[in-house]
Amino acid sequence: MPEDTSERMSRRNYLRFAGAASAVALAGCAGEDVEDFDDDDDGLDGDDGTDTGNGDDGDEDNHLHIAQTQNPTTLDPHDHRETTTDNVLLQAYEFHFERDLDGNLVEGLVTDWEILDEERYWIEIREDVPFHSGEDLLPSDSAFSINRVVDADVGNLQSPQSDQLAGVTGAEVADDGHAVVLHTDGPNPMTFANLGSYCPVVQEDWIMDREAEEVAADINGTGPYQLEEFVDGEHTDFTRFADYWGGEASIETLRIDASEEASTRINSLRAGEIDIATAVPPTDAGAIEGDDDTYIADAPSTRILMLPMRYDVEPFDSQEFRQAMNYAVDFDSIIDNVLSGFGDATAQPTLEGYFGHNPDLDPYPYDPERAEELVEESGHAGVEIELHVPAGRYLQSDEIAQACVGYIDDLDNVNCEINMRDFGELAGQLLDGDITSTPPFFLIGWGNTTFDAQNNLLPWLTGGTSQYTFVDDELEELILDARTEVDEDTREQLMMDACARAHDLAVFVFLNREYLIYGLNQRVQWDPTPDEYTRAYEMSLQ
Repeated sequence: MPEDTSERMSRRNYLRFAGAASAVALAGCAGEDVEDFDDDDDGLDGDDGTDTGNGDDGDEDNHLHIAQTQNPTTLDPHDHRETTTDNVLLQAYEFHFERDLDGNLVEGLVTDWEILDEERYWIEIREDVPFHSGEDLLPSDSAFSINRVVDADVGNLQSPQSDQLAGVTGAEVADDGHAVVLHTDGPNPMTFANLGSYCPVVQEDWIMDREAEEVAADINGTGPYQLEEFVDGEHTDFTRFADYWGGEASIETLRIDASEEASTRINSLRAGEIDIATAVPPTDAGAIEGDDDTYIADAPSTRILMLPMRYDVEPFDSQEFRQAMNYAVDFDSIIDNVLSGFGDATAQPTLEGYFGHNPDLDPYPYDPERAEELVEESGHAGVEIELHVPAGRYLQSDEIAQACVGYIDDLDNVNCEINMRDFGELAGQLLDGDITSTPPFFLIGWGNTTFDAQNNLLPWLTGGTSQYTFVDDELEELILDARTEVDEDTREQLMMDACARAHDLAVFVFLNREYLIYGLNQRVQWDPTPDEYTRAYEMSLQ
């Protein structure tokens, strides 16, 4: 049974004022993933404690309907960078590893793992795992999946996810035929951790027998749900996979669709038309809690919101101007008045509790006079700028963006306007590897379930990634040195130094940690997790 209202509201208020507490606890073992990833004596045997298993016979009420903010932009699991797309695909596809409730890597499709030497990493692939098409998972499918992400010559795809496996140069089936050897360009302490957060496993023959358009509109994974119907831009329907290796799901059928408008999702929830509404505005939480048939569940997420600024175009090529944009925004007021306290101000590209987070950095204070002085010093007084915003994508992000634009436009020497964009269109520009097609100033959210600062720093702040917006020689050297450093203390200091330099350079307008606020029908039993995924396999219905 769901917990009673007083318990839920107490927990929600605790999260509101305690901020990152539960995410920090989850992140506490981030270093252990690197330190202990060759130790397979946890006895979990692939079970992270969330397996609902033991599916029932099913009836007309054994159906779950989730409404999120965006529909998937593709069904190809290696050809996107959107959590809303992952949220659909990870019902059916799986990463190599699973994580337990403390964030540690545990068995999944991988049953054993070991570092062979500083450039070779070994993973044993679980046997007797069927794809939805009926064929068994082979080690060659794992190697193909990895190569398809890191090598543009494999799998008819130049994957925008290549930096998620940074340092991995390829993979091959081990001599014994039961395992895979990953090759790296040097020591790579994130090799196994990244396989627990990225690179879903696909079937090589299924991918290679299809055109790109077919892969983008169909699914063949090893996960607990198989695709029933995909109507692009409307809905994705799943049925549980009876032969799932981890045990049949409790919920029989699943629909995921989307609406950018929070009011639409909330009204549908309160009318009993859907079971879960994502990204509920804090101002609507009370009404949902007040209904007999619905309740609120929440968690601090792994996502950070930010306003990147392209270092190669005016006026954002000026450090003074970028700093001015940070001083111009009263983010404490935004947290109080827009987010109703559901947010934590940030001062760097990563979050508290992540390995490499620098605890000595404070958010830029609100100081419009200093902002105007810095604009004058930059030589760009009187400039007109435009903030591009993915409409309806994140919790209150439209309102956050409007408030930021208002504060900046209030400066006497800057004019700022807002440009509301389709999320898929904007994401395509950000991820095409061509910085010249990226808007000079935009809002984006960045999730990172590895609980390691590297995967916040490297994609945005080193040249040549699919979405970089800023390059500084000293900053890039710190980040790249950390990527191959195996001594944890040294690696942590390198990333802390990188965060400090990113703060001083004002590479972004630093915004907030996003909170996950869900509206649920009382019949749904589920505890949200910071990774932002609504996996139906972790839920049950009463």
